[in-house]
Parts: sequence; C-alpha cells; structure tokens
Amino acid sequence: MAHLKKNIVKVKAEDNFLANDLVKAISRLEKDPKYNSYRRGCRIRPVVRIVCETISVYLSNEAGIPEIYRYQKRFRDYKMVVYLALSCEDMVFEGQVDSSKRINLLYDGVEKHYHVIANLTANTA
Repeated sequence: MAHLKKNIVKVKAEDNFLANDLVKAISRLEKDPKYNSYRRGCRIRPVVRIVCETISVYLSNEAGIPEIYRYQKRFRDYKMVVYLALSCEDMVFEGQVDSSKRINLLYDGVEKHYHVIANLTANTA
C-alpha cells in the first residue's frame, strides 16, 4: 500500500528504520529546511545515531510496539500513531501524550518496518 500512495514517505535506510522515520516526521512537522535531504536519505545518519544513543534503542531490523512505546516516552512533544492500513479502524498504537503534533506511521507488514504518513486525510479520501 505504501508504494501506491503519494503521501507516504518511504524509508531509504539500511538500519534503524523507525528512528529514520521519526527524524523525517519531526523535521517535516517543524518545517526543518533539512527535511527534503532527510526524505531522500541524505545527511540523516548522524541525526539518527544521536536519536538512537539518546534512547538506547538500536534496531538493525524490525521494531514492534515496545520500541514504539520507548520512542514515544522520549518524544513527548509528538503523539505517535501507528496504523496497519489507511483507515482509523486499523490503528494499533496511539501514544498517550497531550500534543497536537502527530506522527502518523504506517506499518508495512511485507517489508517489516514503518513509513511516515505525510497527510492522513489525503490517504483516506
């Protein structure tokens, strides 16, 4: 499904896919001028390394709900929401934080990692 939607930011990383997604999502939300570079996979590795060191989560392969929960505890300024498909009924995780800034992620069961949903309403229409 991620391949079919323009509003899904696919991960271009060799490891730490979830940290890559979070860096991209946060840079997009904060209108970071480096967002387009990060989206293409450029200059993101040092930032991802810092995120992983801060949280002590290093993932060379897939991440599950426990890892999502650990990231959510660290990034309390952002509500993380994970979907299995592009409808509200398919939500599998919603961070318990009070924030209007949402990081919507689509779990790709085929590739076993996450993609940033750049615009949730555009995907459900």
